[in-house]
Amino acid sequence: QVQLVESGGDLVQTGGSLTLSCAASGNIFIINAIGWFRQAPGKQRELVASITTKGITNYTDSVKGRFTITRPNANRTVDLQMNGLKPEDTAVYYCAAAMLGSYNSWGQGTQVTVSS
Repeated sequence: QVQLVESGGDLVQTGGSLTLSCAASGNIFIINAIGWFRQAPGKQRELVASITTKGITNYTDSVKGRFTITRPNANRTVDLQMNGLKPEDTAVYYCAAAMLGSYNSWGQGTQVTVSS
C-alpha cells in the first residue's frame, strides 16, 4: 500500500509558476512510475506528466516545454514544476503511483487556479 499527499496548489496569474509536490509513503519500493494528473470542471481526468523509476519522463502535448517532472528523492517525492501557466491549466491536480502496470494509488488532489 502506498499513500500519496500532494501540496503546492495555489492561485496564480497567467504566466506565473508553481511547483507541486507529491510525497509518497508506505511500500514505495513497488512503485514503477508516478504520474501527475489533472481534472478541470466538466472534463475528464488527464495524465499531464509521468516519471518512471528509471527517470523516463513523458508529457502531454499541451504542457511540453512548460512543465517539468522530477524525482528529487527517488520515489519519496515527485515534483511538477509548472512555468508559463495559462488559464486552461486550471484544475485539480492529482499524483498517482503506478504499480503492476496501472495507476492504483491516488492522492487527494491540490487545486491550481490560473487567473487571466
